[in-house]
Amino acid sequence: MLKVAVFGTGHLGKFHLNNWKEIEGVELIGFYDPNDKAAKAVAEKYQLQRYSDAEELMSLCDAADIVAPTNYHFDLCEMAVRKGKHVFVEKPMCNTMEEANELVKLVREANVKLQVGHVERFNPAFLAVKDLQLNPMFIEVHRLAQFNPRGTEVSVILDLMIHDIDIIMSLVKSDVKNVYANGVAVMTDTPDIANVRIEFDNGCVANLTSSRISMKKMRKIRLFQRDAYIGIDFLEKKSEIIRMKNNEDNDAFTFDIETNKGKKTIAISNPAVKEVNAIKMELEQFRDAIVHNQHVPVSEVDGLRAMDVAHQILQKIQRSTV
Repeated sequence: MLKVAVFGTGHLGKFHLNNWKEIEGVELIGFYDPNDKAAKAVAEKYQLQRYSDAEELMSLCDAADIVAPTNYHFDLCEMAVRKGKHVFVEKPMCNTMEEANELVKLVREANVKLQVGHVERFNPAFLAVKDLQLNPMFIEVHRLAQFNPRGTEVSVILDLMIHDIDIIMSLVKSDVKNVYANGVAVMTDTPDIANVRIEFDNGCVANLTSSRISMKKMRKIRLFQRDAYIGIDFLEKKSEIIRMKNNEDNDAFTFDIETNKGKKTIAISNPAVKEVNAIKMELEQFRDAIVHNQHVPVSEVDGLRAMDVAHQILQKIQRSTV
């Protein structure tokens, strides 16, 4: 039985507690939260022991689930890794690049599993298309949210856009060549809205817009590649594929168009999107990686790469506002 402890039981931490309780092969042994009032409510609701000493709880568990605010990530991760514990840590992995690089080094030395909570990798709309031959050369992203004070201790880049940065980095098998960015701090002291252009060595270009001060919500990625367009709606849990018809498109809606190369048949399909609890799935795969000694689906290196691009964006925005 894998002994799991949760560090941080705020809004997202409670989702983790609920899911851990449903995952087989796991014993949820307790939680750490320095807020006495909040901790008392959690202990009563979940009938779970609260530890006021993080190090004591860390010594008792096999795996630490770190859902504390970002500025506490590194200290808790370091404590866990130095004690030989496996770690699940919410995105972004750390607060600074120095912390992230040090953590990657510590994980390698300790030979433990570390998974980063980039939960959009487990969104059912993305799962429906991720096994296709995806080789995008142009990517358009919109992630818009209404203002919420929760999460504003970091910029919209590290709060929202980093989800899409991680997805893009998992799809584009190439190094980043150039980053261009503009952003504005409207409601907080850090950028609340940003537009970014990422150019890759293989010629792919990604345009990203993220806002946490919008009137409506939107979480969409559009992928354009040779002979195909793939649309992924993370919010509505829908996917769409438009491409030149092939043998796999028997159930698709088709129509013919005339091009300078003759008549082409276009197929439009909506892949089946299975109902999935994304948080539960990522935690289950973390468990499986530990129990079966497998690779985690989103590693500390993945977390580092997403952070590296995010911080390049932040630096570009800072220079443009000086």
